[in-house]
Amino acid sequence: MAEWFVNRFLYLLILISVTTFVVTAEEAKDTALDPQYEEGEDEKQKRFQVIAFRWHEVSSPVTIALWLLIASIAKIVFHISKRVSDIFPDSALLIFIGLILGVGLKLTGVSDRVFVLESTVFFLYLLPPIIFDAGYFMPNRALFENFGSIFSFAVLGTVWNTISIGASLYALGALNLFTVNFSIFEIFLFSALISAVDPVAVIAVFEEIHVNEMLFIYVFGEALFNDGITVVLYQMFRQFTLIGSENLIAIDYFAGAVSFFVIGLGGAAIGLVYAFIVSFITKYTEKVKVLVPIFIFVIPYLAYLTAELFGLSSILSIVACGMVMKQYVKENITHTAITSVKYFTKMLAQACETVIFMFLGLSTISSHHHWDFYFIALTIVFCLVYRTIGVLVQCFVLNRFRKKQFSKVDQFVMCYGGLRGAIAFGLVVSMPEQIQAKSMFTTACIAVIYFTVFLQGMTIRPLVNYLKVEREDEEGPTMIQSVYMRVTKA
Repeated sequence: MAEWFVNRFLYLLILISVTTFVVTAEEAKDTALDPQYEEGEDEKQKRFQVIAFRWHEVSSPVTIALWLLIASIAKIVFHISKRVSDIFPDSALLIFIGLILGVGLKLTGVSDRVFVLESTVFFLYLLPPIIFDAGYFMPNRALFENFGSIFSFAVLGTVWNTISIGASLYALGALNLFTVNFSIFEIFLFSALISAVDPVAVIAVFEEIHVNEMLFIYVFGEALFNDGITVVLYQMFRQFTLIGSENLIAIDYFAGAVSFFVIGLGGAAIGLVYAFIVSFITKYTEKVKVLVPIFIFVIPYLAYLTAELFGLSSILSIVACGMVMKQYVKENITHTAITSVKYFTKMLAQACETVIFMFLGLSTISSHHHWDFYFIALTIVFCLVYRTIGVLVQCFVLNRFRKKQFSKVDQFVMCYGGLRGAIAFGLVVSMPEQIQAKSMFTTACIAVIYFTVFLQGMTIRPLVNYLKVEREDEEGPTMIQSVYMRVTKA
């Protein structure tokens, strides 16, 4: 009975989704083209109207609300069916919903502008809540106990993947294997963004099956800092690309190498400054407790924007701010406020993830694609092979200095957990338009995300069960619950 209900509700949801977005898109298009809605002109009215249809005034917030509502309902429906939720990660579900909406909009002839996620919207509005959520709820003690190894995976691993993937694709491109030519810095720009790991699906599975804390913190920590390092590398190669390889001189290469450290450390330093600011302010909010959440959310966001303002790592800035402020803020506010902050942070982060993954599904239907089978297939292969090599080599070296060593099963799961997602997609859409191979890079990036989210994300659970990965006490709290308990402990 439950399965029948889920199936029927899904059909209804899909029908409502497509119909709603077709109507909203068409109405938006019509009102945008109608001269009576041009800026500075009022609609001519002959008679008094009791009720008026003012779609052009509320189209944007209504569309955003519908995005979130449809995605949230879809999550509820999919989780009603345990068989479906056990197979598909949430990120795959959201991509699937976006894909369905994209097909519906495409068939009705809606403009491709509807499918576009602007890079400024992604980096200034959608990404900060996701990164702040990860940094604020990071188990600091476990992180710093394993910081050396996590730093190695996040920094050395990311640099290794960027260089190896880029060099391999450039060498094959020199043999005219691909349909579009690219320069060495353009392909390194692509290899930097495709090295960004998004662990959302894997972390969700780890939390549900009580995977051991060491493995959890390594995958979580590596992915979090990997995103920051990826953006630093991306910005470096982006500047090299815009300058042009023929115009670069020795000082440019030296400045690029220095910027790798300055941008990362500078961003973290800004985050620390803002963390102490919010910690100091919340100490004096006892008389105005209602204002506490404003400081907790706005000041870290200012840390992110300040880093962006000076061209530093905004991701590392908000991560550092969230990690440090947590230790002091929890002593300055009530338990009720801590709980409210926790749930609002998770809600905001999940809402942003919802929009990103649904836009990813929509973008698949866009006409701005260039399909090159060899480039896409080799990119996927290189992502898998070089991540495996990087993890195995680093584990081999680190095990010589660690008391608790990485088992072969742990190493396999870490290799398999390199999912791509939000960061890679956001970076590829922000690539300069002057890059001739941008359409091919975009198509390849989406293909890699689909491969990792659907294939690897769907198979990680049975593999973890089959390999009998070491678990935490089944009667104890999950990893996420443990993190929340530490944060909310007064």
